[in-house]
Amino acid sequence: MKQDMIVILDLGSHENTVLARAIRDLGVYSEIYPHDITAQELKALPNVKGVIINGGPNNVIDGVEIDVLPEIYEAGFPVMAAGHDKACCAVKLPQFGGDVEAIKAAVKSFVFETCKAEANWNMKNFVADQIELVRRQVGDRKVLLALSGGVDSSVVAALLLKAIGDKLVCVHVNHGLMRKGESEDVVEVFRNQLNANLIYVDATDRFLGKLEGVADPEQKRKIIGGEFIRVFEEEARKLDGIDFLGQGTIYPDIVESGTKTAKMVKSHHNVGGLPEDLQFELVEPLRQLFKDEVRACGLELGLPYDMVYRQPFPGPGLGVRCLGAITRDRLEAVRESDAILREEFKLAGLDKKVWQYFTIVPDFKSVGVRDNARSYDWPVIIRAVNTVDAMTATIETIDWPILQKITDRILKEVKNVNRVCYDMSPKPSATIEWE
Repeated sequence: MKQDMIVILDLGSHENTVLARAIRDLGVYSEIYPHDITAQELKALPNVKGVIINGGPNNVIDGVEIDVLPEIYEAGFPVMAAGHDKACCAVKLPQFGGDVEAIKAAVKSFVFETCKAEANWNMKNFVADQIELVRRQVGDRKVLLALSGGVDSSVVAALLLKAIGDKLVCVHVNHGLMRKGESEDVVEVFRNQLNANLIYVDATDRFLGKLEGVADPEQKRKIIGGEFIRVFEEEARKLDGIDFLGQGTIYPDIVESGTKTAKMVKSHHNVGGLPEDLQFELVEPLRQLFKDEVRACGLELGLPYDMVYRQPFPGPGLGVRCLGAITRDRLEAVRESDAILREEFKLAGLDKKVWQYFTIVPDFKSVGVRDNARSYDWPVIIRAVNTVDAMTATIETIDWPILQKITDRILKEVKNVNRVCYDMSPKPSATIEWE
């Protein structure tokens, strides 16, 4: 089933994604396109029912005020204009400062009465459409996917499995910096439950050997990222007949990597950082989904709730939570204390309330008492933050009995630890991660 679509033309607004989300919340699919799209390109898009021109403060490029092409108004689609005084023959949409409910109320009549769009945007239809598109793109050839176990790669893997079955080859690299049980969960879900063609690579010794004695955070990140690519390439070279590379690119990756009217926030490796001589054609079935839609897609595909709602996790994994030069015993202290924190947060219902929570073990020791004797061990630091966009973050206020229970368990169950601290620093001035 093909979804009706409302096209948003980006004329320098900060609220393009908010507007797109509001329209999707109404049950109608929406995509954002550049302001200079031609009428021919617009007509070539599937099931377009109407156009919203979304103006804003970024409407000047190289000193020239930009506008849509006049032919857009003659293309035969209803047009609504937001924050754009020059638009002719268009319904005017006021700016609502990011208020999704107000935007939904303002566009509802335009979407359903003027454009005659049907509310047929939902995950069941999206999955069915993407399966058809993937099958058409891939045919009887093979797709290679780096399956980290993160939300995006897991959902892509599940969707590609539905579409092409054993023509998908997944490679999961365990770099020894995963949280407790995560690699085992990937193998259990994808190989044992979903029967995926999964290659599991335990590269723990290789990664930890490369990281030995390295204390600088950026150097650690570069070693981990570079080594991951090398391991993945080595596995890919062992395979024959791979023509496609599957990726978990999602819509915020594309937005953050910059558009014609928006400056780059950060470069994403799966948007602009791939080599020009890449030998694979990309398969990116989630590239138009927002994060919460990716999670909904994962549930629609039957993935476990805990996997779909997994917390944000840095690419270098626990490597940036084992501060300074990584040692195996301190890394184990991070892994075990983190598992206790996650278990207790889940029991207390905080796992659904707190955006991100984890433990850190720094590279210094303090005097303490263990088994009635002097000890000289590490502290564990607990971090629990809430945020909307990760640009700022506030600290979660945890009830004292919960914090006390977590502390008691860490001190009793984690080796070489004699203190537990709670990080009270918001962002700014601190960052979410310590490294």
